[in-house]
Amino acid sequence: MTPVAIAGLYIGLNLLVLLALAWNVISGRRSSGVGLGDGGNESLTRRIRVHANATEWVPGMLIGLLALALLDANPYVLHALGATLTLARIAHAIGLTGSSGVSTGRMIGALLTLIVYLAGAIALLWYALT
Repeated sequence: MTPVAIAGLYIGLNLLVLLALAWNVISGRRSSGVGLGDGGNESLTRRIRVHANATEWVPGMLIGLLALALLDANPYVLHALGATLTLARIAHAIGLTGSSGVSTGRMIGALLTLIVYLAGAIALLWYALT
């Protein structure tokens, strides 16, 4: 696969994750009869936050992946960052969906997302400056 195709793979996968999380909010609103906001429903609040958290973190790294691909980054770097981001966001979504408190999935997902951001930033600086 070319670097751009690899970036496209993870962009596509993460768009599907975002779509699934959006559908989770929509179905939660429909089942609880809430048209706007969370209606005080704690489960719906978590669904909204799971989706919102992903929309806060995923796009930045997807832009980073595309930039790395355009800088002709090593395919292993792209796969490592893309796969880890995807797994991190799924783990985070599962963890936060199940509990608004501390959970293993939420902790692992958040930590891996931060690691991917740091590694991605370092990789971008490396490929841009060398």
